Amino acid sequence: MIAVLALLPGCMGNMADGPVSRFKSAEAEVGAQGATKAALVKPADASEIIHALQMRPSVLQSGTAYSQVADAVIAADARVAEADLRVAQLRAEAAKKNWMPSIGPRVSLNSLGDFVAQLVIEQVIFDNGRKKAERDLAKANVEIAAVTLVEDGNKRVYDALSLYLKAEENRDLAGHLGRALKDMAHFEWVMQERVNGGVSDMSDLNVLRQKLAAMRARRGEAEEATATAMAELNAMSVRNLGELRGIGDLRAAGAAEPLGVIRARAERERTMAEARIQRASHLPGLSASGSVDRDGNTMGGLEITTDSLFSLGTMAEFKALEVVKDAADRKVSEAREVAERKVQAQSSKLSAYQRQAAEAVTLTAQAKTNLDLFRAQYEGGQRQVMDVVGVYETWAQALETELELTYKAARAELELARLKGALAEGARI
Repeated sequence: MIAVLALLPGCMGNMADGPVSRFKSAEAEVGAQGATKAALVKPADASEIIHALQMRPSVLQSGTAYSQVADAVIAADARVAEADLRVAQLRAEAAKKNWMPSIGPRVSLNSLGDFVAQLVIEQVIFDNGRKKAERDLAKANVEIAAVTLVEDGNKRVYDALSLYLKAEENRDLAGHLGRALKDMAHFEWVMQERVNGGVSDMSDLNVLRQKLAAMRARRGEAEEATATAMAELNAMSVRNLGELRGIGDLRAAGAAEPLGVIRARAERERTMAEARIQRASHLPGLSASGSVDRDGNTMGGLEITTDSLFSLGTMAEFKALEVVKDAADRKVSEAREVAERKVQAQSSKLSAYQRQAAEAVTLTAQAKTNLDLFRAQYEGGQRQVMDVVGVYETWAQALETELELTYKAARAELELARLKGALAEGARI
């Protein structure tokens, strides 16, 4: 009886698109051994979304500071999303066997107070595509978990690189302020000597000392910000990254589909699978069952089953399920539009910062030319100390602006790569 029940679904494989077919659902398992090995070698062949995630390249160039930061933080990742993906994979593996007969004990109490124990086997013959939809649902859950894993990897790399950029910016700012303090200290010494000689009054010296105090405070803030960012970054990393310096260049992200769109596609597949399951639950199905008790008595038969009875609202529910596909397609289109808008906006912001940074370089060079001229005039006795100090401050401020815009452009470039989901290589995740 068990053998007959197991073979029934295969015999009814030509009944429309809805029947459960053990041969259609498990080709890799019941096919030739070579075909099974090929499926294991290339698991992405079974899912376009998984394949797209695996083939996503990274914009980080190997050997750069960016790449070293990314490698260190990915190696230290707890990878919670990976555990969720493993759970989804195991459930999908279990769903692949849902076409097989189910077997289990049945214990009941009869009217005479005796326990009746039976071994029951049940095989679904026709279920309007429910079993296949359950397999599709499990597959969609695997795809969503895979998208989440890649999203988490990209976010972790983005957070780490943002901390690295913050540390680098404040380190460069502290270095610039340190050099400015040395120059201003020389001006303070000259002013002190002029005051001692009665050439200048104390007010200019006090103004100069106030400027020096403000610079020292800003340098201290920059050093503290660097230490805080590096401490947080090292907490995320598998090794200490304090020796890294410089900003890494990013490659072009290419035309890879944004992760938000891939997630919307995976969620569409899940929604459609759930809709097919709900539709099948309202339609009658056919199953065969058999049982044997402890005395060897056997029973068997066919049964027409349904999960939900018909009501006045059943047809409306059918219509709603038909509209689900259109709604899911619209969500994918909306996700694609939103992603494109964000990418275009960030691209414009990046271009603006790069242009402003280039202009700042020119302004800094002009300020440096003026400073050199004033210094030469000062040494020739044509300028006062405070005149040179004012021009020096202009040059120092121009250099700070250049530094700020340079790192704004770097952060904008990093944000653009994050929006495209191209900070972490898909195959490595």
